[in-house]
Amino acid sequence: MLKCKQIKESCHPTGWPAGRTMKVKEAIKITEGFTRTSKMPGLSYSLPAWECKTGSKLRKVKGSVCASCYALKGNYTRYPAIKAAQYRRLEAMKHPDWVTAMAAVIKRQKWFRWHDAGDVQDQQHLNKIFEICRLTPETNHWLPTREAWIKDHLDSKPDNLVIRFSPPMVGQRNDSWPNSSMVVEAGATCPAPAQGGKCGSCRQCWDSDIKVVSYGKH
Repeated sequence: MLKCKQIKESCHPTGWPAGRTMKVKEAIKITEGFTRTSKMPGLSYSLPAWECKTGSKLRKVKGSVCASCYALKGNYTRYPAIKAAQYRRLEAMKHPDWVTAMAAVIKRQKWFRWHDAGDVQDQQHLNKIFEICRLTPETNHWLPTREAWIKDHLDSKPDNLVIRFSPPMVGQRNDSWPNSSMVVEAGATCPAPAQGGKCGSCRQCWDSDIKVVSYGKH
């Protein structure tokens, strides 16, 4: 989990009451912290994959992407503290100042990924993500999701947010969304496996001009 000392500036998010400054320490306490994986160029906000609305159903479907979900194995399950922190973040989203606190930390990040584990929970959650994106216009946001209902709300999506819908089955492609992703057995466009598991200089996931990004099966 990212500690407040790793973000040096104080935060003055848009919408915070006049005369009051939210310090990073306060923001981290409200949000229950962020994650920074070795692969990504910026921060992420990890939620429990066990609580995915669509994903929890797909885990039981043979051949689905969720049947071999990376967020349900490895370090995500090896260390109980990681799972506990994810559930604390899920609860933190109910805090009345969660949106402001999230924006306070994210606003100086150039790249932000929503949910390196987990997914959008409901309409209220999506609305808050949209609001945070609007409060952080200089940040490039990427939201991967398997929640098909979000397609009905793309018209209200902030310009600095790229939402990539991921079809449920390995090898399945969906071109009906402006941006999407897919998991393939071979021929992935994601360069991370050839770069030691890191994004490097690649930012195609955040690039709205790239319609489909494909990842190798984990």
